[in-house]
Amino acid sequence: MKKLSAAVLLSTIFYALSGFASSENLLNIVHEKVLKNGLKVLVKEDRRAPVMVSQIWYKVGASYEHDGITGLSHVLEHMMFQGTDDFGPGEFSKIIAENGGRENAFTGADYTAYFQTMEASRLEVSLKLEADRMHNLNLQEKEFVKELQVVMEERRMRTEDKPQGQTYEYFKALAYTSSPYRNPIIGWMQDLEDMQLADLADWYKQWYSPNNATLVVVGDVDAQQVFALAEQYFSNILEVSFKSVKKRIEVPQVGIRRSIVKQQAKVPYVLMGYKVPVLNSVEDDADIYALEVLSGILSGGSSARLPSRLVRGSQVASSVSAGYDMAARLPTLFLFDGVPAKGVSAEQLESALLEQIQLLQTSPVEQKELDRIKAQVIASSVYEKDSNFYQAMQIGMLETTGVGWQKGEQYVDKIKAISVENIQAVAKKYLIEDHLTVVHMQPQEMKNAH
Repeated sequence: MKKLSAAVLLSTIFYALSGFASSENLLNIVHEKVLKNGLKVLVKEDRRAPVMVSQIWYKVGASYEHDGITGLSHVLEHMMFQGTDDFGPGEFSKIIAENGGRENAFTGADYTAYFQTMEASRLEVSLKLEADRMHNLNLQEKEFVKELQVVMEERRMRTEDKPQGQTYEYFKALAYTSSPYRNPIIGWMQDLEDMQLADLADWYKQWYSPNNATLVVVGDVDAQQVFALAEQYFSNILEVSFKSVKKRIEVPQVGIRRSIVKQQAKVPYVLMGYKVPVLNSVEDDADIYALEVLSGILSGGSSARLPSRLVRGSQVASSVSAGYDMAARLPTLFLFDGVPAKGVSAEQLESALLEQIQLLQTSPVEQKELDRIKAQVIASSVYEKDSNFYQAMQIGMLETTGVGWQKGEQYVDKIKAISVENIQAVAKKYLIEDHLTVVHMQPQEMKNAH
């Protein structure tokens, strides 16, 4: 997904990555093994530096939650650092640091993931600790109360005290009716206030198991040695019997949805989103790759249409962007957001965005422009290979959302195949008023601080 404004980025970055690895050799160098208990292990050897990244991905996130329990996945992520039967609160992080490593975690709509970046010979330390907290987590009331307060404060700082962040939250709740994407990843404040330690314990037992996880290791490692270590530390963890996840399909939208959100802010803000399919929701994926290229045409760098035409050209926006997450687990939104320039209204910026969309529908993109976007995609796939972490992210995300890591090796070829006609066709098919949700943030007078 291309960059959105800071506020939208905070809410979407965990489940918004675009540009998978090049098709040159991914299929040949990602080694796969599934342990008897269902843990999938994926290894990519990259010997350019004596380092590695280890990531473990669980198929659970905000989109697995329902009303009344929102935020559970994220709070549990915090608690995963607060001790097991063998290690006290904070010891996990301390041990990683003592071994010269860095570690953290993130929760998204469709997954929760934990990672360590270390010198390659320290991989065993990482796997031993991850295996321990996969099944030995010691959930204590004292630590839960403390971490819950941390999460609530995080929500206040990132959402409730950020006008654009809160507007985006309202926007999602309006855009989606039955899709679980309508709920915030961090959870609604009321649900956080009502959360109990027993809720976390049940969530942990339900989802944190080897047959609901993928271990991804990228770096200066030997695949067979990684498999042996995975066997050593994870193979004795019992798998869990899962009930199939109920399909929570968004009901069809049959008309434009529009709202005004009043916030204490200095400038207006515009959010627009069109309902669109993703790789998981279609058999013929040509439209998905065309939408991906379309997002690049609109917002793929400073020379793309939105920044060049609306920021530097007509100067109706001080910032503007578009984005699309083609690898989401469920159908999602093709997003636009922007801040009007001084003296420009939200309505004027919306009209300018709609004009750019109409141009895509009525006037074919020039082949030169399309070729430039494709060249950017190929270049970015090369740059991405410089990062072990990003390579592991691509593999883990695709696998965990159900797309499959193998899909990554098709990305560049699929992008190359997109034509001018494909771009115009998807603009006409999906960027239509009946699929559109629009929210204007209306600035209110700032209250004086006392």
